[in-house]
Amino acid sequence: MRSASISRRTAETDVSVSVALDGTGKAAVATGVGFLDHMLELLARHALFDLEVKVAGDLHVDQHHTTEDAGIALGQAFLKALGEKRGIARYADIHLPMDEALTRVAVDVSGRPFLVFKTRFPTEKIGAFDTELVREWFQAFAMNAGITLHVETLYGDNSHHIAESCFKGLARALRQAVAVDPREDGRVPSTKGTL
Repeated sequence: MRSASISRRTAETDVSVSVALDGTGKAAVATGVGFLDHMLELLARHALFDLEVKVAGDLHVDQHHTTEDAGIALGQAFLKALGEKRGIARYADIHLPMDEALTRVAVDVSGRPFLVFKTRFPTEKIGAFDTELVREWFQAFAMNAGITLHVETLYGDNSHHIAESCFKGLARALRQAVAVDPREDGRVPSTKGTL
């Protein structure tokens, strides 16, 4: 099973993450940020990754460090779990509807981290969660997972639905991109021979 665990401690947060890419979608998430917990739980469920995330962060300051560091650690665990990336599909894209919102997510498990994030939120907060932190999480995850990631919300009116379409879209794209393609016969999907 392709799995990995990461622990990351700074003066701002103490994060532990475990991920199994060939799981069933089980999640045990406790970040202290309710909305982030919800997003990571649905990420696990729709990617079919088994995921454990625990964060003790400086929530007395705000939710920024907890959200960003959870993305960093999950990205690192994802990259470690992939290993040499032999036999994976590598590319995937999806249009993910969530009620009135529609988001397009495209991913290349390339080893070249890059994020294009074209999503606007009509409100500054979802409950107590700052909507600008959605992009911060995606940035942290993409850079540390070593993936090229494009996220664009084509339309939507409800900030919760927009955020959920982004996370679910990522989940479904990652699920396809890390799937083992038997036609690859264990090769790294690149003419360079490495990703």
